[in-house]
Amino acid sequence: MIINDIPNDQKLDLIEYLSQFVSENKLQLFDKVLAQRTRFVTVALEDIYQSHNASACLRTCDCFGVQDIHVIENRNHYTINPDIALGSSKWINLLRYNKQDDNNTAGCIESLKSRGYKLVATTPHREDFTPFNLPLDDPVALLFGTEETGLSEEAMDCADYFLRVPIYGFTESFNISVSVALVLYNIMERLRETDIDWQLEKEEKLDIKLHWVRKVVKKHKLLEKKFFEIT
Repeated sequence: MIINDIPNDQKLDLIEYLSQFVSENKLQLFDKVLAQRTRFVTVALEDIYQSHNASACLRTCDCFGVQDIHVIENRNHYTINPDIALGSSKWINLLRYNKQDDNNTAGCIESLKSRGYKLVATTPHREDFTPFNLPLDDPVALLFGTEETGLSEEAMDCADYFLRVPIYGFTESFNISVSVALVLYNIMERLRETDIDWQLEKEEKLDIKLHWVRKVVKKHKLLEKKFFEIT
């Protein structure tokens, strides 16, 4: 059954039921990680084509507590390398924009704006903000572009802010996965030191915990069928 179709009180009962088949250590880890998860910051990746970069970005987002990654696939298919991602894709929400013959960049931008995000275009060519002084008054969506050429003109034109990672050498920019890590590390550290309400809502935690429990319980569909038969 789709998570959104289950009433919240029944989600609690279902989680408790399925938790019988999860170790206590794993359940405690779920609660500990959920307390540090956020949707106040999200990441959008436009046309990333190298699987090691795509996978490293997923792993980085999971490590820093970012729950959602938005993936734009206009020209390039987003491929995950399991040896690099190390299972991180199980714990985060991957939202893909890959409709054929559609402007998937526009679709992603529209979705992010409807959720109240300020769009932050990362680029070495604009002197606007750095990870150390980017405004965090509103939720931010960090946009990263394809290897070599960066973000599309459309993504740049729609940005509310521009963000540059300081460079002190001859090379113009960092590798995309390194940029994601540097930006998220600094922004998430700053965010956690503020009094901003950046953590997940109670209902969001319920949905995510149910999703995680389903990931680790074998034959969870059969168990859920039994649960709904007796409740």
